[in-house]
Amino acid sequence: MIIDFHTHAYPDDIAERAINGLMYSSKIKPYSNGTISGLLKSMDDAGIDKSVVLNIATKPEQVENIIKWCIKIKNNRIIPFASIHPENKNYKELLKRIKNENILGIKLHPMYQDFCLDDENMYCIYEEISINNLILIFHMGFDIAFRKDKRAEVRRLIKIIKKFPELKIVAAHTGGWQMWDEVISELVGLNVWIETSMTVEYIDNKNKFVEILKKHLADRILFGTDIPWANQKSEVNGIKELDITADFKNKIFCNNARELLDIL
Repeated sequence: MIIDFHTHAYPDDIAERAINGLMYSSKIKPYSNGTISGLLKSMDDAGIDKSVVLNIATKPEQVENIIKWCIKIKNNRIIPFASIHPENKNYKELLKRIKNENILGIKLHPMYQDFCLDDENMYCIYEEISINNLILIFHMGFDIAFRKDKRAEVRRLIKIIKKFPELKIVAAHTGGWQMWDEVISELVGLNVWIETSMTVEYIDNKNKFVEILKKHLADRILFGTDIPWANQKSEVNGIKELDITADFKNKIFCNNARELLDIL
């Protein structure tokens, strides 16, 4: 089994507009049309069994529709994560509803939601996510559309890990996109999951990637791609080609995600 812990898709009626807008800001060619059907086709081509579909609320009023969308697309292959916006005053009620709908996690992105990871105004939201036993995945490091923005830098995440030891945190992009030296020196070995999206193609040294994987906790590494902004098949092959054991690859591809998501 292969589980992709970092994918994106949009409702059919807005997918083209969303993809075109994001493509304009990131300058990356998409590898799917941004729909659930497009994601499933890519998964089949890459031999991926399940995908975690991440949503980001860029406005407070989007959260309700995101919850409805998650409920609609959830099935045995699609595991949707909702989002919360820093300006949602009713975040407690929203997070409880997300929990009650059996949506397993939340995605937050500092650049698209305009906050710093370690902003103390976010602490009440982090605490409530933890209380509801939800998984919290952060965009980490720089962003291809916000290349000098440091709101998601590694040192900020370390504060959150220490402040909320019970919070199930997943650090996207192998702990910090294009901040991988900081990941090696500061993050590996801490109480956090890391997922591998947008690393195989973008890390300058594959040995550095292997170093991060081997130095981190073996049961806290997840496979991710970031489709439509990465090619799922290429990302799968990139992990298969790494100089690590077959058992370690199995942990990355599925075993760790199955345990974190509590799925058979």
